Amino acid sequence: MPRIEAPTVAEHRRKQEQAILDGAKAILAETGEAPTLAAVGKRVGLARSSVYQYYSSSEQLVAAVLADLLPSWDRFVRDRVGAQTEPGQQIWGYICANVELIVGSEQAVANALVRIVDPSVLQEPMQRFHRELQEPLVDALIAHGEPRPLEVAQLIDSMIVQACRSWGAEHSTTATEDPTRAEGAEITAMIRRLIGDYLGLTDR
Repeated sequence: MPRIEAPTVAEHRRKQEQAILDGAKAILAETGEAPTLAAVGKRVGLARSSVYQYYSSSEQLVAAVLADLLPSWDRFVRDRVGAQTEPGQQIWGYICANVELIVGSEQAVANALVRIVDPSVLQEPMQRFHRELQEPLVDALIAHGEPRPLEVAQLIDSMIVQACRSWGAEHSTTATEDPTRAEGAEITAMIRRLIGDYLGLTDR
């Protein structure tokens, strides 16, 4: 029986399940393919039989990854927005959070899920996710005095995605000490030059 390294059995199980999900995400990001339960177990130091206690198949595990990925992305963005009090800074927090996620491994996991999951299964949760993710942005735009917050929110999202795609294509072969951090900084600097005045951002 695996050693329990948590105050309670329930907490131990929760931590093990999260470790399995994180291992599956890492494999998805690296390979773009659905991970086997054996591969995930090896990744996180668990026997395949232990992984089977949580998920009976690779398909069930992939479904769990999807169910975990979207809410965690949403929480990350909302936390960044909520950490600011000024509407312009809240909008900027939304932009920076999404850039960080897109250039990181989370987007690679999302891209893999799009390839391996039936589109009919993905359509409804992805549409709901995008609607919910935009809520703090729209609220911040309204507080900022924007007369057309829904349209501007769409423009901001499009700008984020296009900036990340363009930068990734242009610098795909460039090696840096920390490519994710460097890419994110360059992308947000570019976006800031475009809308920094509109958001009322200072130079700090």
